[in-house]
Amino acid sequence: MTKRVGTGSAIADLRLQGSYRMLFPRGPREVVQAVMLNTSGGVTGGDHLEAQITAGPGSALTVTSQAAERIYRSGDGRDGQVINRIAAETGATLHWLPQETIVFDGARLDRRLDIDLTDDAHFLMVEPILFGRLAMGETVQQAHIRDHITLRRGGKLIFADRTRLTDDVQALLDRAATGGSARAMASVLMVRPDAETMLPKLRALLPETGGATLLAPDILFARILAPDGHDLRTTLIPALHLLGGADLPRTWML
Repeated sequence: MTKRVGTGSAIADLRLQGSYRMLFPRGPREVVQAVMLNTSGGVTGGDHLEAQITAGPGSALTVTSQAAERIYRSGDGRDGQVINRIAAETGATLHWLPQETIVFDGARLDRRLDIDLTDDAHFLMVEPILFGRLAMGETVQQAHIRDHITLRRGGKLIFADRTRLTDDVQALLDRAATGGSARAMASVLMVRPDAETMLPKLRALLPETGGATLLAPDILFARILAPDGHDLRTTLIPALHLLGGADLPRTWML
C-alpha cells in the first residue's frame, strides 16, 4: 500500500510471502514504482499466486513486472491460479502495467484481476498475453485459459471482461472471426476524466487489428491483436505513453 507524503508518494505497508517479491527502483518521488517478481520462474498446474495492491488516498503508484510471466504445461491437469486484487482510494492514481504473460502448450491458467476504484481515482491497465513465441516456432495446440477482469467504481460494477480459450488454441486464433492468425493480444483500460479526448489520439496509434471505444465519457477500453510479441509491444509502448502521460517503466523498453 502507498501513501501520500507532502507532494509525493511513499510505501505505507508491505508484506511478502512465498515466491512473490517486490522491487522498488529509484525514480521520481511523485510516483512509487513497484516491480513484481515471481521467483519460482513461472506458473504451472496447482500453483496459486495472489497479490493485494492499494494506492492510498492521494498517492500515485505504478506496478509492473520484472519480466514476462510464463505459464507452463500443467503436469497434473490442475489449473495454475493467479489472483490480483488492486485498489485506488480517494484521489489516487494507479497504473497496472505488467509485461506479457506467455502461454505454453499444455498450460492451464485461471487468472483474475479485480479492480476497485473510488469515484475520483485515476486508473490505467494493460494485460498483454502471448500464445507461444513465434520466433521459437512454438504453438499452443492444447491449453485451457480463463481470464477474468472486473472493475468496480464506488462499489458499483462498471466493467467485466471474460476470456476463455480451450483445447487447440492455435486453431481458434487462426480463424478470421477470432484472431486472424494473431499470436499476441492485449487489453487496455483507462479510467480518467479526459478519456473521451484521448480516444481519437489512441485510435491513430492502433493497427488495423486494434480497436478502441468509450464505455463512458471517462472510461476507455481497447483490444489489440498482433502477429507476435514484438509487434504488440511496438504498438503498446506509444499507446501507454500517451494514456499514462509519462515514460513507461524501464522494464518495458524494447
